Amino acid sequence: MSKRDYYDVLGVPRGADDAEIKKAYRQLAVQFHPDKNRGDKDAEERFKEASEAYSVLSDPEKRRRYDQFGHRGVGGGFSGFDPETFSDFGDILGDLFGLGDLFTHSRRSQGPRRGPDLRVDVEITLEEAARGKEEELRVPRNETCPTCKGSGAADPSAAVRCDLCGGRGTITLQQGFFSFSRTCDRCSGSGRVIKTPCAECEGRGLLHRERTLRVKIPAGVDDGSQLRIAGEGEAGSRGGGPGSLYVVIHVAEHAFFQRDGRDLYCELPITVSRAYLGGEVPVRTLEGVQKIRVPGGAQSGTRVKLKGKGLPAPGSSSRGDQIVVLRVVVPRSGRGTKAMDDLFRKLETLEGEEPSAESRDFLDR
Repeated sequence: MSKRDYYDVLGVPRGADDAEIKKAYRQLAVQFHPDKNRGDKDAEERFKEASEAYSVLSDPEKRRRYDQFGHRGVGGGFSGFDPETFSDFGDILGDLFGLGDLFTHSRRSQGPRRGPDLRVDVEITLEEAARGKEEELRVPRNETCPTCKGSGAADPSAAVRCDLCGGRGTITLQQGFFSFSRTCDRCSGSGRVIKTPCAECEGRGLLHRERTLRVKIPAGVDDGSQLRIAGEGEAGSRGGGPGSLYVVIHVAEHAFFQRDGRDLYCELPITVSRAYLGGEVPVRTLEGVQKIRVPGGAQSGTRVKLKGKGLPAPGSSSRGDQIVVLRVVVPRSGRGTKAMDDLFRKLETLEGEEPSAESRDFLDR
């Protein structure tokens, strides 16, 4: 008997996307599952046929070969349920009998398990970010018990094979013609039961400790940067290695500087006379106070660049620039001395008419 076209089996067009294919299979699986059609051989065959079609059309490579060569391109047969290949079957079968997470859970519980990662947040100043810093961290974490070496047993003879799962760590369940494995409840997937627990860790195999670490924060680090320190996370289980420690850097806002990548921006107020005459004025930098030259006739918004006074790039000796934005501060009318008032009236006479709107626009630009 010749095989039916897989698209016909699922009732979808050849151009159907993954969501349509999955939805079609879900409906057929619920309709023809053997547990809902006990003794109905036709329903069982329809279920197998739909499962075979879905196993091919849900896999991009198999689907490509099937579209090109037909059944010959995929071997023409259904090799049974493979939870590693069909990771979304659990979601589909969960509609049938609530066992959707059995496959991934049983796979996770077997063998060595790497310890969880940890996260520590550190806040530093902009100055510390510019020059780098060595930070001392106190990290609370679970470490492998040194007495039992993580086994949780008082001695090797205190851990015996689990009699419920026979040491396999999993229990097999039968649903129709499918077999499912789940983690053994008694031994939690380890395959062994501890008769006499370790006195120091009370059978956990782990001890809660606080470890002190010194972490070097590189110069030029940006806000939100993460430093990964391998092996400094939580201890693993069943012989698995420890996780990693992630140090998340937060650079505090600065009262004077604004950061843009490696460049720093700051505003510097200057008097009207300094703006007109020009000359040297002091300005703050990350390394102390430095004098800059204000060009004669400077306007509000004029920028003066200090090359190499910004932040370094991590792992590099090159630095960004510091951009000083000049802000001309005009004295408030009526708050100066009589001499200043007389001086500005004289200046008004010397300046002549007020600049036109076009001139002001040009100056603003």
